[in-house]
Amino acid sequence: MITADRLQSVQEYYFSKKLREVRGLVNQGKPIINMGIGSPDLAPSPKVLETLRDCVTDAGAHQYQSYQGLPELREAIANFYQQKFGVSVDPSTEILPLMGSKEGIMHISMAFLNVGDEVLLPNPGYPTYASVTNLVEAVPVTYDLTEENGWFPDLEALSQKDLSKVKLMWISYPHMPTGATATLEQLKSLVAFAKKHSILLVNDNPYSFVLSNNPTSILSIDGAKECTLELNSLSKTFNMAGWRVGMVLGNEEHINAVLKVKSNMDSGMFYGIQKGAVVALQSGQEWFEHLDEVYTRRRELMFQLVEKLGCTYDRNAVGMFVWAKLLEGSLPSEEFIDQVLYDKDIFIAPGTIFGSNGEGYIRFSLCVKEEKIKEAIARF
Repeated sequence: MITADRLQSVQEYYFSKKLREVRGLVNQGKPIINMGIGSPDLAPSPKVLETLRDCVTDAGAHQYQSYQGLPELREAIANFYQQKFGVSVDPSTEILPLMGSKEGIMHISMAFLNVGDEVLLPNPGYPTYASVTNLVEAVPVTYDLTEENGWFPDLEALSQKDLSKVKLMWISYPHMPTGATATLEQLKSLVAFAKKHSILLVNDNPYSFVLSNNPTSILSIDGAKECTLELNSLSKTFNMAGWRVGMVLGNEEHINAVLKVKSNMDSGMFYGIQKGAVVALQSGQEWFEHLDEVYTRRRELMFQLVEKLGCTYDRNAVGMFVWAKLLEGSLPSEEFIDQVLYDKDIFIAPGTIFGSNGEGYIRFSLCVKEEKIKEAIARF
């Protein structure tokens, strides 16, 4: 059977392929330390776990659930956005829970993109933006992000290009993979750029509460809802990556467009997961402080490892990664990480998987216990 033509435009996800190789090395008895992927190794709060356990006997818990999620989940998301970002959203019409924000990337693309529409993608950026763009047969157009410009797009230069076919623009602040943040003024300039060129702007925002002193939502910008959607997730903030709980927020018209797609793709999120998500979103300040304490200790150790490798880094970057620049004259990123993998049994992500502007950089995940980071340091 011949596969669809669209599969010629995408490759197997890098981590899917590389982690298979890493597992093979583990099976050979290699003491691999995996610093490549951002899958939280910490547990959700005990209250979240208790809620999941206790609510499975509730009436209707095992039936199909609403495509729009439980009303109390949408209320909890709205309250969270009000308290943490100062953003007011209508829980009835401006919030759509998702089975992870990765699902949302596909749903948004299917809802707004026709074949041949152009999509602005960050370079470097999350690889799924490009993969999904290709799968829906739209046209990826990358825009450069560089360290010299603070990993923020040159909007003036972008405006000089022909943007008449551009329908959608993906951004991610705090930025993945670099951990760069955007100021309110920069977010205002992005909203203004999107309005000027009639582009739907989508901010992917799962890292605002990991080692960040100033959580920010682009929806806090006046008039942003007219042209902007925001994706968010409980994966990183509440250690619930495997639960697959995300959300998209925006105006009613845009949310309804995404719902048209979503309601044809699944039959609602499991009741118990939604109830656990409600409790997570109601967490007090001590939860966020504890999370930052753990990641701060890990990051300080990771900085030592980065320095052992002769790399430079930005201490002010946020999120659960350390984005490090290789020394001038070093091996290309993928060759460098392979050398470390085979010589020291440590897996690090090469910057190139996030785009050509990732060449010369590598990325370390903080989802590694302190003793393992110390062990990695000792291997050098």
